[in-house]
Parts: sequence; C-alpha cells; structure tokens
Amino acid sequence: MPERHTILVTGAGGTTGSRVTARLVALGHTVRAASRSARTPHPGARAVRFDWYDEATHAPALHGADRVYLVAPVGDPDPAAVMLPFLRRARAAGVRRVALLSSSAIEAGGPALGQVHQLLAEEGLFEEWAVLRPSWFMQNFTAGHLHAESVRTDGVLTTATGTGRVPFVDADDIAAVAVHALTALPAPEHDLVITGPEALTYDEVAAILTRATGRTVTHHPVSADRLAARLTELGIPAGFARILAALDDSIRGGAEDRVTDTVARLTNRAPRAFADYCRDVWSRSTVTDPSR
Repeated sequence: MPERHTILVTGAGGTTGSRVTARLVALGHTVRAASRSARTPHPGARAVRFDWYDEATHAPALHGADRVYLVAPVGDPDPAAVMLPFLRRARAAGVRRVALLSSSAIEAGGPALGQVHQLLAEEGLFEEWAVLRPSWFMQNFTAGHLHAESVRTDGVLTTATGTGRVPFVDADDIAAVAVHALTALPAPEHDLVITGPEALTYDEVAAILTRATGRTVTHHPVSADRLAARLTELGIPAGFARILAALDDSIRGGAEDRVTDTVARLTNRAPRAFADYCRDVWSRSTVTDPSR
C-alpha cells in the first residue's frame, strides 16, 4: 500500500496549488490547503490560514506536515527573505521533503526564486527537495493574466519576445509533476525543467488563438523598455515590471527555446499541446470566449 503523507500546499487556491491539492486528495494524502483566506480549494482538504509575512501563521499551518509544496509570495522581488526563515521552521517542525515552484527562466543562484533554489541546494535543510521550473503557463491566455485579458478585449498580445520561442505548458501537467516530486520514491530529482511538447513564437500563439476563438488575435512586438513602461502603466510595481520585461527579452534571445521530457518521464503521459488546450477550453466554455 502506498505511503500516505500530510502535505502543506501553499498557494492552495492558485493555478497550480489548487490542482496539486486535488490530485493529492485523490491519492489519499492528508492535505493542509494554505492561503491567506483559509478557504479550501477542494472539499477533501483542510483549509489553514497562511501568510508569508505573518510568522504567527507558520507553525499552525505546518502542524503535522511532513512535506510542503512551496509557492512564493506573488510579486516579491526578494522572496528568499521570507522563505528561508519559513524553511528553517519547516525543518524544525518535521518536514522532510519540499517542492518549490520556480521558473524555467531562472537558474539556481539567479534573481528572486533563483536565490531560494540556491539556498535549498546549499543550506542542507532537506535531503529530499525539488525545484519545479516550468515554462510559461498555457493558462496565461485563458485565466486572469494580462494576455488573457488582451485576448478577451482587443485581441492583441503585446510582448518583448520578438521571434523567440516558448514551450508553453499546461498547469495540469505541472501539477502532475509536482505530485510526483512530493510523493514518489525514490526522492525526486533536484532540478525539474517542465515544458510542453513544442516551442512556439507569439506569432504562432496568436494564430492558434485565432483558430480556437474565431476572432483575430495578433502579436504586437515592442522593446523591453516599452513593455516595462506599459506594465507599470497597468499597475504592476516598477521593479517587478522590469523583471517581467527582462524575461521577455531573454525569450527573444532564445533562453526558452527548448523542450524537455520531464512530464512524459515522470507521469507516463505526454504533455498537452497548446493547440489542444486552446481548442478544449474554447469548445466547452463561453466565459472565456473573447467575443462575448
């Protein structure tokens, strides 16, 4: 019989956290679904209040957990400042394995989550740990992301990626890898780059969205500086806007033009293709239909 664990899922109401929670519950694990609102994203999980910036919430959230899924505080340019103290508390509380959600664009030692990645490698807090480094989410075009809003309104995707390619990945595939990293034996690999099955330019993305939605979607390329300014105008903090623009600029230079076998190798099924994802979403939903 597979071993059962008590797993704290931070960001449990988010794009990957909600999916990780549902999969873990389905496998029979005890899930502590952590969020600032303490609302459970799944009826089989126990909701717990958790705030990265409120240390008083950390110990109660960690109570009884032996594994943790880590989603960093959104928009914080220095997440290590709050995450490292938490990780030390987690180790003292009995947590033995952690899986950190990071990004394919950020190597260990790089900015922001790259510092947390390096700390996991160098601090020796956990013998069992993994950093999940997915490429950009397919859900960015259908959920609450700026790209999704653009698809719904003016049908224009504005990026600084030029003709650079991105192997967009479905959040369901990321969650499947996360569950493997949290529960599988032997312990997971430390650095898991997660991609979809093909790398696409934003021009190709726009063409796929046009076919799926029945409405013309185009790609409008701009410079990294102009993108940063636009994001700031839309209300994103200037420092974070510059980080996002720099990531687009790295895509322009080819940093994301790769495809890995991580999903297929660890979940025994092929990752979902972007065209299939878009076709499925728009065939069964009127909520995200940009023409409505």
